[in-house]
Amino acid sequence: MDEVEKIWLNGEIVDWSKASIHMLTHALHYGTGVFEGIRCYDTEKGPAVFRFKEHLDRLFKSADTAGMELPFQKEDLRKASFDLIKLNNIKECYIRPIAYLGYGKMGLNPIDCKVDVAVAVWPWGPYLGEEGIKNGITTKISSYSLFNMKKELNQAKISGFYISSALAKAEAIKEGFDEALLLDNNKNISEGTGENVFAVFDGTLVTPPLDHILEGITRDSVIRIAKDNGIEVVERDIPQEEIFKAEEVFLTGTAAEVTPIREIDGKQIGEGKPGSITKLIQEKYFDAIHGKVFEYESWLDFVGK
Repeated sequence: MDEVEKIWLNGEIVDWSKASIHMLTHALHYGTGVFEGIRCYDTEKGPAVFRFKEHLDRLFKSADTAGMELPFQKEDLRKASFDLIKLNNIKECYIRPIAYLGYGKMGLNPIDCKVDVAVAVWPWGPYLGEEGIKNGITTKISSYSLFNMKKELNQAKISGFYISSALAKAEAIKEGFDEALLLDNNKNISEGTGENVFAVFDGTLVTPPLDHILEGITRDSVIRIAKDNGIEVVERDIPQEEIFKAEEVFLTGTAAEVTPIREIDGKQIGEGKPGSITKLIQEKYFDAIHGKVFEYESWLDFVGK
């Protein structure tokens, strides 16, 4: 990864190389951490963080779900992120705030564990590649599935929950695919390893309901963009066998942005390239994140302000 000079750790700016933790950190053993993935984009008005408020709101909601009381406020993390962007002299970057149970207590009982909080920023291009954004990626339906959890847990970005995604991603890469699609317990398409899924059927944009998936902030943005452009959006289950009949399929997420899928399990989707609805969504989304659409400017939090 592209290293920068500084990281924010528990209220202090430290050197990138010194942002380390003890080997007996609780979260390292039990996955007791919560995090966010956020992006900052360069615009004509300078660097701007996309939907920062919503990301910070979700981070604190995740912490509450995990029973963690953060020792900092949302504004502290906002300022820390802005300070790091300026100190590291970068205009576009990925932002990773994370809160986790730290060193001092071992065993599964998380009560009274110390909570550590950190923020890192670094340059990171499209998660699934520029070529993937332009021409689409290949995917496979994974042998791993999502955990069957209560809905409120599905809405929390808790570190330990991502083991199935990590295994599914590794499986896909080893078998020559770019990404994996995970099923729910009823064999419906649920998510990518770190993305929400959209499919087009008869010109209607369809995405799985929130019963077993994370309510992605990019997902919400795409639904808004689609509706603003006269595209009908339906939230419903997508059975595994139905996804192959879609005219278009694409993934959304902070890291992946809007990435088309051209193949699933070696079977061509639609015409095997990004379709008209996918391309429209991409165009509007990329204009929005770079501050080129006035009606979506409220989604941007400008670093210079």
